Amino acid sequence: MHVHILGICGTFMGGVALLARQAGHRVTGCDQNIYPPMSTHLQEQGIDILQGYDPAALDPAPDLVVIGNALSRGNRLVEHVLDSGLPYTSGPQFLAETVLPGRHVLAVAGTHGKTSTSSMLAWILDYAGLEPGFLIGGLPGNFGLCARLGGQSCFVVEADEYDTAFFDKRSKFVHYRPRTLVINNLEFDHADIFADLAGIQRQFHHLVRTVPASGQIIVPAEDARLNEVLEQGCWSRLCSYGAEAPWQAVDDEPDSSSFTVKHKGAVAGQVRWSLSGRYNRDNALAAILAAREVGVSPAQACEALATFQGVKRRMELLASYDDGVHVYDDFAHHPTAIAAALQGLRARVGDAGHIRAVIEPGSNTMKMGVHAGHLAPATVQASEVLWYQGSGVGWALADEVQASPVPAGLETDIDALVHRIVRTRRPGEHIVLMSNSGFGDLRHKLVQALGTPV
Repeated sequence: MHVHILGICGTFMGGVALLARQAGHRVTGCDQNIYPPMSTHLQEQGIDILQGYDPAALDPAPDLVVIGNALSRGNRLVEHVLDSGLPYTSGPQFLAETVLPGRHVLAVAGTHGKTSTSSMLAWILDYAGLEPGFLIGGLPGNFGLCARLGGQSCFVVEADEYDTAFFDKRSKFVHYRPRTLVINNLEFDHADIFADLAGIQRQFHHLVRTVPASGQIIVPAEDARLNEVLEQGCWSRLCSYGAEAPWQAVDDEPDSSSFTVKHKGAVAGQVRWSLSGRYNRDNALAAILAAREVGVSPAQACEALATFQGVKRRMELLASYDDGVHVYDDFAHHPTAIAAALQGLRARVGDAGHIRAVIEPGSNTMKMGVHAGHLAPATVQASEVLWYQGSGVGWALADEVQASPVPAGLETDIDALVHRIVRTRRPGEHIVLMSNSGFGDLRHKLVQALGTPV
C-alpha cells in the first residue's frame, strides 16, 4: 500500500511514517517545514519527502492519505484530497487500526513528562526482552529513533491530549484503547484548543473510559485535578504512587540520582542512574509500575534504568568547555516544567553552582500569554534568567523581568542574545536553553560562539 503523510516532519507524524515503512508500506510525505533531524531520519529510512503542499504531491494518487493535525481546511492539499474523494485518515486512527490491534497497549498521558516516561518504559520492556513497539514524541537515547514496530506482544505510546485532526477534534489519546494507562499529572495547557481546565479534564475522562476493567490506571495520589477526573468514574484497577501511597520512591541522594522503590514499606528495588531531579524520579516510578503489568519485576525495571540514556532535549548536555561552562537543552514550555527542570539541575550542581536559564515562550499557550505572571516565580532555582521575546509572543515579557525573583534580562534578537551570553559568561556556569521550538537556532549559534567544546 502507498501511504502519503501530510505534515510528515512533526515528531508524531514522523513516527507514524516510520511505523508504516517498517510494516512494509511504501511511504511518502510532504511538509511546509522540512528540517533535521526528522527529515534526515525519514530519508535514511527510504521515505521521500516533498517541500510544501502542492496537489501534485498526490499524482499518482496514493492508496491512503494520513493527515496531521497541523493542517486545516483551506490548505491546498487538504482541499485537493477532499475534492478528489481520496481515502484519508488521521495519524492516531492509522495507528489504532493498523499497528495496535492484538497488542497490550501501554499509554503514557499527562501534561508533563510523557516523553521521558514513555522512553523509560520502552527501555525497561526492551531490557526485559519483550521487544516492545513504541511511538514516542522525542528521541530516546537508547533507541536512536522515535518509533519502532517491535514484536506483537506490547506497544508503548506517548498519549497526547492535543486534537487529532481538522475532521476529528477529540484528543489523540482516545484512539489508543490502552490496557495499561499512566497519567503523570494534569494542568491547564494547550489554550489554543481548550477553553479551560474542565475541557482538558473532560478529554482525560474520555481516556479513562477506554481502559478495561481488567486494565490498570497508574496515577500520582496527590494530584487534585487528576483525582477530580477519576471521581467522575473509574472502572479499572487503580495503582497510586507518592509520599502517602502504597508505592513510593525514596531518595538516597538529594538530587534523586539514586532512589529506592518501596511497596508498603518493603524495598522492591533501587535505581542508580545518570539522571537527576524529583520529576525524573517520579516518572521512573510510574514506568516501573506500568512495566509490572506485562510481567517485568520492579527489581529488573530498576536494573534497566541504570542504563537509561535519557531523551534528546530533556536537560540534554549540548557542550562543555575548558573553563567548566556547560550548555544544556531542555524542552520545558510550562511554568511547572521550567520549575521542575531547574530544581533537578540545582539539586545536581548544589547551591553554589551558577545556573543561567535562557527561556523562550515557544508553545502556543505561552505565546498567548496564558502563563503570564506565573513564569517568573518558576525560575527561582536559577541564578539568573534571560528571556527571549520573539515575534510570535504577543504580550510583554518585560513584566516577567520586573517580577523576577533572580536577576533577569530580556532580548528580542537571537544574535544579541548570543552576544550577551558570551560577553557575560562565567567559568563553571550551567547555561540551560529552555524552549519547545527551534529557538532561532540558538543552540547551534551559542555552542559555536562559546568556542571549541571539550
